[in-house]
Amino acid sequence: MMKKIALIGIALLPAVVFAQKAKKDTGNRVVMVVGKPMTSEDSLEVKRLFFSAMRYKEIENFTGAAEQFSQVLQADPANDASMYELAMLKKNQNDYASAQDLLEKAVTVKPDNEWYWVALADCYEKDNQLSKLENVFNELTKISPDNPDYYFDQANVYFLEQKYDAALAVYDKVEQMMGLTDDIVAKRERIYLKQGKVDKAVADIQRLISSNPGQTRYYLLLAEIYNSNSLPDKALKVLKDAEKADASSAQVHLALADIYRDKKDYENSYNEIILAFSQPDMDLEQEIKIVLGYVPKFPDPNAKASALELSRVLTVAHPDDARSYALYADMLVQNEKFDDARANYRKSLAMDEKVYEVHEQLIRLDLGANDIDNAIKDGENALSLFPNQAWLNFLTGVAYEQKKDFKKAVSYISNATMLESQDKDLLSQGYSSLGDCYHSLGDNQKSDDAYEKSLTYNADNAYTLNNFAYYLSVRGTSLDKAAEMSKHSNELQPNTASFEDTYAWILFKQKKFTDAKVWIEKAISHDKDHSATQTEHYGDILYNLGDTNGALDNWKKAKDYGGNSPVLLRKINEKKYVE
Repeated sequence: MMKKIALIGIALLPAVVFAQKAKKDTGNRVVMVVGKPMTSEDSLEVKRLFFSAMRYKEIENFTGAAEQFSQVLQADPANDASMYELAMLKKNQNDYASAQDLLEKAVTVKPDNEWYWVALADCYEKDNQLSKLENVFNELTKISPDNPDYYFDQANVYFLEQKYDAALAVYDKVEQMMGLTDDIVAKRERIYLKQGKVDKAVADIQRLISSNPGQTRYYLLLAEIYNSNSLPDKALKVLKDAEKADASSAQVHLALADIYRDKKDYENSYNEIILAFSQPDMDLEQEIKIVLGYVPKFPDPNAKASALELSRVLTVAHPDDARSYALYADMLVQNEKFDDARANYRKSLAMDEKVYEVHEQLIRLDLGANDIDNAIKDGENALSLFPNQAWLNFLTGVAYEQKKDFKKAVSYISNATMLESQDKDLLSQGYSSLGDCYHSLGDNQKSDDAYEKSLTYNADNAYTLNNFAYYLSVRGTSLDKAAEMSKHSNELQPNTASFEDTYAWILFKQKKFTDAKVWIEKAISHDKDHSATQTEHYGDILYNLGDTNGALDNWKKAKDYGGNSPVLLRKINEKKYVE
């Protein structure tokens, strides 16, 4: 509604100018402007002060400008141009009360000045002074009767005052000026719906459809009115007509999908979404939001399958957009199609390598697939772009750890722990991995320190507890502490064969052979991979319980499962336990 204000000349006024806004509303008040006789010298001084104020304003010395305009008004109290300019400065300082007072005086002096009324309307809008606003737009429609904006503003004030019939009358006048437009229909519609006159709102839109039968937006608008007023069958019929008018409109198919979903016809709803996704006018951001809308319904297999297929369609509809492949890869992960997910993450990165999350997810999948070489390659490539990302450093370090390049692993994982100070999960995992690496490098003190640090960030890190306990038992030190940690890891993550084997081995080291037998049998029952180590440990425990034959059988099984250490072979050959 606000317009750029042109420079207004100075008016020399008679001694007294006085007016009262003769309106019915009681919110308006009498405004009096008292002038004084002006000599020619006075007039020249007023002009000098005014132009001086304008120069201050141009160089953004607003304080100086305000002072000069105030001096003009002291010399010439009826100087409307200075009233207006000073009011604008007051508004810029958010002093709307002072601005309003000045502008009310200005329109009293110059009641036909459009810009004064526009500025005054802004003041009234700030305080929601509707009756005064009504008066302003009554004046503006008189001053500028061919400006439809003022009629729209006038009608809006009537609407806010709940004078609905008055607002409708104004919109009828605007229609006579401009013809029937979308804006007029929309504004009349909100009034008709407030009045419960759905038929009148419908009639307006049907007129637009008749005039523009190929414009689907009018069908969509009509369908929305029907649907929001509990008339879904009529909405469906309108949308079917829209589909005939333009079958390539994605928004029509989405609206049909909503109608079918409300009717619990999920098959047709899904089919309409597929059709919408296949249309060239469908916005990718909107499509992504729709796919992500299925995520809260996971792990429902139908929801997963629907999201997967929709995201696949995106890659067909948007083959040159990295986001479509990234989303498809995300949905492949949710459906446990990890190899396909990796391939699509790679496609996404080939188009846009600046999306950090895609890099991290790809490396995690590399590690999950035990594709260590690619995990290292992808990790180092990602770090060339995002060198200060702690998780990237950690994951790359883990890849080197899996490669048994423990020195490089320590370098990357140490970077991760230095880069991150808040993520306790990363810090606990990072120090736990450092404990593993230092153990493999033979530095027991650094290994123990790293494990201790890991547990300060997460005392319930089951893997740290298990590994720390196992390496202490291997060295035969702090066995009570090792037993306590191992027992806790089994409480945190029960039925884990490797954890149960660790606890059995610690009990064996403590010479608690009967308890050790219970735990090693749990480990073997939960082991799916026929661990040679666990089977050998079972033989060791049986031997110390006096079951030599059982021990020999298990040592032989351990050899069959891949065990080939010199100590195991001695146990088999000598038929006795060997340290």
